[in-house]
Amino acid sequence: MAETINKTTLASKIAATTDLSQAKVTAVLDALFDEVSSAVKAGDKVSIPGFFSAERTETAARTGRNPQTGEEIKIAAGHRVKLTAGSKLKAAVK
Repeated sequence: MAETINKTTLASKIAATTDLSQAKVTAVLDALFDEVSSAVKAGDKVSIPGFFSAERTETAARTGRNPQTGEEIKIAAGHRVKLTAGSKLKAAVK
């Protein structure tokens, strides 16, 4: 079974390979996640060439259906995040 890597595990592995403290690596990861979130929230596209790109997309209002009752419901327009894997990430999985 594949290992699940969370933020703590990622910070630990990066700290081990870079000789930085885990606290410093965690601070850098937090700053990275904050910047990506802020940029996508503002409608900017974030692209890290070869690895991924993230952008905010619009979704139109639509009619859905309650699966328990079958009743039609209105789903409001909104925003979603679109993540696209880059070429290096795709190649790493092959």
